[in-house]
Amino acid sequence: MQNTTVTVVLGARARPEQLDTLCRMARERNIFLIVLLLCEVPPVPVSAIGIGEFSAYSLPHGWQADVDDANLALEVQRRDLSQYFVDQGARSEVRAVCGEAAGLRHAVVRAGLTCDCILIGDDLRFDQRLFNNIVQAALFDSSAAVMLNAMSAAAALSPESAFVAWKLGMPATRAIRAALPALQIAEEVTVAIFDPISTVFYDGENPGSDVAAWLNHQGCSVTIQQYPSGGQEIGAGILKRAKENETDLIVMGAYDHSRLRETVFGGTTRTLIEQRDWPVLLCH
Repeated sequence: MQNTTVTVVLGARARPEQLDTLCRMARERNIFLIVLLLCEVPPVPVSAIGIGEFSAYSLPHGWQADVDDANLALEVQRRDLSQYFVDQGARSEVRAVCGEAAGLRHAVVRAGLTCDCILIGDDLRFDQRLFNNIVQAALFDSSAAVMLNAMSAAAALSPESAFVAWKLGMPATRAIRAALPALQIAEEVTVAIFDPISTVFYDGENPGSDVAAWLNHQGCSVTIQQYPSGGQEIGAGILKRAKENETDLIVMGAYDHSRLRETVFGGTTRTLIEQRDWPVLLCH
């Protein structure tokens, strides 16, 4: 991913030593890093007491002090990380964002409108609700690809082997287009189709050949693989085949089905987001 801009989303638990691999890749690939440090605070607990035509508002004791302490701690962290990137010679801009969940989502979406990829740090998984909120915002409201489990995996940003989970539709097409800089430098790109339907109206008479031709024209070395699921959940199948191929990066379209369906019944996207073993690039 040469000469790109990457938004890196981190939480209050992030530490400079966790960013060594990312900094090295940023130097080698001329990647500019926009680092968002997020800290969620509780919403303003305002109570209204009506007094005639007037009303008075009161805050619980200590709430403002807690918010001030959170802002101060985040600012200290921002300065430490800024100095760390300077010392490492990585081009970056570190922003501290402290606020309610809606404000954090907006900050991620805004940054995602002017970058090539949003890389979400593993430390955000300690707060599963916040992690899910940020992933959903990045996928549905920004225009950038989303990468997970890639913070300490140098090969994810410069893969030798990539595994493209192909399913005809806009999400998968957008994921491939976003991943092209990485796919073009990979020595091997596997286009995987699970349970293909060889008809004109579904996967074509030769499933995968059209996307393979597209990637070949882009200079990629492509192999097509058709896999039967055998009744196994597709997400588990993707992870199994990616392991067999010793891939460095999985590329996949996200939420081909509705968010509600994936939340209630599970699905491929949910499986790939919840797993932590393989770097994955997602687009909706």
